[in-house]
Amino acid sequence: MKNLTHGKPLKLILLFAIPLFIGQLFQLFYSLVDTRIVGSILGDEALAAVGATSSLSEMLLSLLNGLTNGFALIIAAFFGANDTKNMKKAVGGTVLLGVVSSICISVVCLLFLSPILRFMNVSDDLMPQAKSYISIILAGLLAATLYNVCAAILRAIGDSFTPLIFLIISTFLNIFLDYAFIRYLQMGVAGAAFATVISQALSAFMCFLYMRKKYPSLTLAKEDFSIPSEIYRKLLATGLSMGFMVSFVNLGSVALQTAINTFGQNTIVAHTAARKVTSIFMLPFSVLGATLATYCSQNLGAGKYSRIKTGVRDTLLVTFAWCAVVIAAAYTISPILIRLITASTEKEVIDTATLYLKVNTAFYFVPAVICLFRNSMQGFGDNKTPVFSSTLELVGKIAIAFLLAPAIDYMGIIVSEPIVWIIMVIPLIINMVRSPILRMPDRE
Repeated sequence: MKNLTHGKPLKLILLFAIPLFIGQLFQLFYSLVDTRIVGSILGDEALAAVGATSSLSEMLLSLLNGLTNGFALIIAAFFGANDTKNMKKAVGGTVLLGVVSSICISVVCLLFLSPILRFMNVSDDLMPQAKSYISIILAGLLAATLYNVCAAILRAIGDSFTPLIFLIISTFLNIFLDYAFIRYLQMGVAGAAFATVISQALSAFMCFLYMRKKYPSLTLAKEDFSIPSEIYRKLLATGLSMGFMVSFVNLGSVALQTAINTFGQNTIVAHTAARKVTSIFMLPFSVLGATLATYCSQNLGAGKYSRIKTGVRDTLLVTFAWCAVVIAAAYTISPILIRLITASTEKEVIDTATLYLKVNTAFYFVPAVICLFRNSMQGFGDNKTPVFSSTLELVGKIAIAFLLAPAIDYMGIIVSEPIVWIIMVIPLIINMVRSPILRMPDRE
């Protein structure tokens, strides 16, 4: 367990963020290898089929991950306040709500999968493989959620290292199974999906066993599942707020994907590859944002409000430095990265993806602010502003998907995110400056 309410804020934040960063890097590494395996063995059509549904799976996984991370902020607040009794009840509530949420989402999506894919404009040529892949991912959402629950609980009490170990094991198992299922068992895109679900289930099981042995204070008794309504309300308020925040972001991506799926196979592959590189470039934003959420929540519970302000300010400066590095990379090595990811030699694919990266990275200072401010606000109890900002993003992307993209084709998709970023950052900046938490004196 690690208390984030004592010591130099930036040092604590960076040390806490390093395991998160490495973990996210391994997840991206798997995603890139998965893309490479599918593209090189099964070809561009199979890669396009997976890419055509990737925004849907990312949206649902982000929703469940946002829910569990939001629940964990309540655990972190009780941990910061040294309230072990209520902390354990919050852990019990997190487990129950996480399991129920994932099962409900899986059932609903599987029941309506065909209409969803048709709404996303998945072509008839890609439909069989797309449906084969995404149905397995949807059926296995519980495995991903159980791992996220365990990892979120551990991070709430300051342990960001342990989830990394199991994630690394899961990543290498995932890659091994991916190759074995596709190359040797010839399972097609379904093999990639099965590999993902199996490895997630294993990592969840190992993480659960470790928690029982290492942290007896997290071992739940029957009475810990008898949760007061007040704690349920806190869990739901924070969990739904963070879940909606991240899912609205990805729902907007789904809306854009419906437009992208009408532009042809090369554009789908190019966009899929560009988004993979974008995930790498934006990784520090999401990692430092998640770290700030836990950091702010613990310090809120401890009543150390000045530390919240200092931590947010110093972390923002770090992300701005990273933005400068990313812009330089986008304008120099983007074609190399696209070729590495896709194994494609199509000039249209490489040029389209490179253009996307050059335009978007020039505005990265804005999403850096967005990510850090949204997560910090969730951590110190402002559940409304992040959701409002994400709603603006959702509305903006939907409008662009149905208005701008048909008018100027894929260029409408490329310029959509910078336009939306500038709009949605405004309420975040205003409410961060006005936040009473950042002006309150520390509680003795």
